[in-house]
Amino acid sequence: MYEKMLEIRHFEETMATVYLEGKLPPHIQKGLAFDIGAGPVPGEMHLAAGQEPVAVGVCAHLKQTDTVVGTHRPHHFAIAKGVPLGRMAAEMFGKATGLGKGKGGHMHLFDPVSRFSCSGIIGASLPPACGAALAAKKLGKDWVAVAFFGEGAANQGAVHESLNLAALWKLPVIFVCEDNKWAISVPKSSATSIEWVADRAAGYGMPGIKVATNDAMAVYEVAGPAIARARRGDGPSLIEVKTDRYLGHFQGDPEVYRPKDEVANLRKNDPIPRMASRLKLQGYMNDAEEAHLVALARRRVADAFEFARNSPDPEPQDALQDVFV
Repeated sequence: MYEKMLEIRHFEETMATVYLEGKLPPHIQKGLAFDIGAGPVPGEMHLAAGQEPVAVGVCAHLKQTDTVVGTHRPHHFAIAKGVPLGRMAAEMFGKATGLGKGKGGHMHLFDPVSRFSCSGIIGASLPPACGAALAAKKLGKDWVAVAFFGEGAANQGAVHESLNLAALWKLPVIFVCEDNKWAISVPKSSATSIEWVADRAAGYGMPGIKVATNDAMAVYEVAGPAIARARRGDGPSLIEVKTDRYLGHFQGDPEVYRPKDEVANLRKNDPIPRMASRLKLQGYMNDAEEAHLVALARRRVADAFEFARNSPDPEPQDALQDVFV
């Protein structure tokens, strides 16, 4: 989990830098707009630095045959589930070697091999996860599905419909609410009537589990029993994790809605160095091993971005392939 968190963080920080290429021209000071369509990675970009524990703590329990459905902020889930870094990066660059041949972009990553998908629509992860869970049940498999969603999606109708259906049919699905306190620019307290989304689980007849700290081991410890419960055929669970979003809702977000010192204070409790300290204190890792893991993560990410940059663009005549017309 520590190694995966390193990989996720370095991927996100690298993308934060690469994404800005060409979008901030020298004359930006003259009042010209941020050019979202410019540079090697066009379009919006939602990064998950700080939220790594939610992804790795859950996905560490999963098998290749299990399904994960992510959100519009999907990279940490994809990496934790084993989606190839190079093809994922290439998709964000719009290249032919990307997971969707460059047609989906960063919010529409699909990898049938690792059984990962995501969507830019808020709350849209839960229905397809229920579908995957229903398929597993119909086929008599012990596969499970995991739907990640944010606290900002918790009030969407599709979320409640999915919770109800999963409980009614005892589907092998785990719902994980990633509570970073901000739904774009709206604080949770202004949009949700209760402090814990997990408390709503009781209304659907399923366990509701709360993780109050942004800690991978804490997530791992509660995800294991929930996943085991689903595999046994005992039905769904709802887990809510309090996590931290270090970057804006999207890259280029001025974040005027956040207190000025909020992110600096959150970073004082960064889960990655905190896990490193714990591993070393308990004798599971030394300084040399830590340096080795950091170097490995950086190398993998560098290779992925090099692959993406050097990959060919899609051919114009392929524009209508693999799409519904």
